[in-house]
Amino acid sequence: MASPNLLQLPPQFRLISTGISLSQSKQDFSRKLFSCQPRRTCDPLRNLGPKEVEIKCFAEPPEERETSGEAVFDKDGDVNIGQDFPNASQRIPDSLSLGIREPVYEVVEVKSIGIVSTRKINRRHLLKSSGLQPRDVRSVDPSLWLTNTMPSILVREYAILLNLGSLRAIAMQERVYIFNYNRRAGKAFIDALLPRLNPKNVNGGPSMGFLLEVVEAALYSRIQRMEQRLLDLEPRVQGLLEVLPNRLTANILEELRISKQTLVELGSKAGALKQMLLDILEDSHEIRRICIMGRNCTLTKTDDMECSVPFEKEIAEEEEEEIEMLLENYLQRCESCHGQAERLLDSAKEMEDSIAVNLSSRRLEVSRVELLLQVGALCVGVGALFAGIFGMNLRSHLEERMFAFWLTTSAIFAGALLGFFIMYAYLRQKKIL
Repeated sequence: MASPNLLQLPPQFRLISTGISLSQSKQDFSRKLFSCQPRRTCDPLRNLGPKEVEIKCFAEPPEERETSGEAVFDKDGDVNIGQDFPNASQRIPDSLSLGIREPVYEVVEVKSIGIVSTRKINRRHLLKSSGLQPRDVRSVDPSLWLTNTMPSILVREYAILLNLGSLRAIAMQERVYIFNYNRRAGKAFIDALLPRLNPKNVNGGPSMGFLLEVVEAALYSRIQRMEQRLLDLEPRVQGLLEVLPNRLTANILEELRISKQTLVELGSKAGALKQMLLDILEDSHEIRRICIMGRNCTLTKTDDMECSVPFEKEIAEEEEEEIEMLLENYLQRCESCHGQAERLLDSAKEMEDSIAVNLSSRRLEVSRVELLLQVGALCVGVGALFAGIFGMNLRSHLEERMFAFWLTTSAIFAGALLGFFIMYAYLRQKKIL
């Protein structure tokens, strides 16, 4: 019985020829295989015994039916007909196709030599260049604005993440990436950082490392903005305190409400920043991690610095003292802003209490007048009752008398006045009026 012709099989099957006898060389088999013509009957396996050849047929996936059909030998001498090995990078995309677009951030890059440039950087490149984890970037991600409102300074192995309100930045050894650079906080930070990197302004070079300059510029711009807002707000609040409560108008009360709301916001921000600085000062491990960043130093389990070069250890220790003094300085300024905002807020609250008492006194006077009018209306209503009785079209024989009208009218007025004074005396006795 003749062997099946391999080239007569349908194209949707893949033929794998295995079990070739070791006595036959690969070259002879391949030469016989490729010497076949499409329309001639050629059996390349006719010299192989029935026990030496095993043919397996597998259904080919639809995406592989249009393969080139070339024969490829593997390392064991097996032949794969109609199969190729495409590059893995052509079949597997660079990112997972999950339907989620990889975020691209537009940042301002400020290098340590003072060069400023705007660039777009995707999340993957940002993680690779800074050595951060995805959970770290979430603390400065501008798209997660509402979830990251608390100020923070996170120290990692190769970078420092700054989250100070609307200022979001990632500081590294030679550069800093600033998110939301179009906002007021970002512009203030750039204006505070660039003069520090200018050698002409610091007598030949920066007095501290680039990372410390970045941290100080961030704290300086943040606290300076709060101090400036307090300076602008304090005269307005003092003016309102002098005018109130004698002059109560809708515009003045609305201005007081807006000022109080601004003071509450400033006090909250200053308090959160103060707490953050206190936490950093109490954590010596974080401060020392800043000191050893960029140096051949490590921290032991007891938070002792070990450096390969003794000179670097001395520099790191001196830098640790500078960092503590720097943080304490801005802590005092932040405490001053927080205290001033709290004092102005307390004054505004006292003024509100005074206004509330004044308005309550006025409402009490209005209530007394209203009560007197109600008593008078009651007495007049009783007199009107008698007038209505005499106004009925019934005979009472009083209409025939000459002075009956005047006597009745006088009696009604006298009764109304007597009732009013009796009610007034009763209300005064009960201390209602």
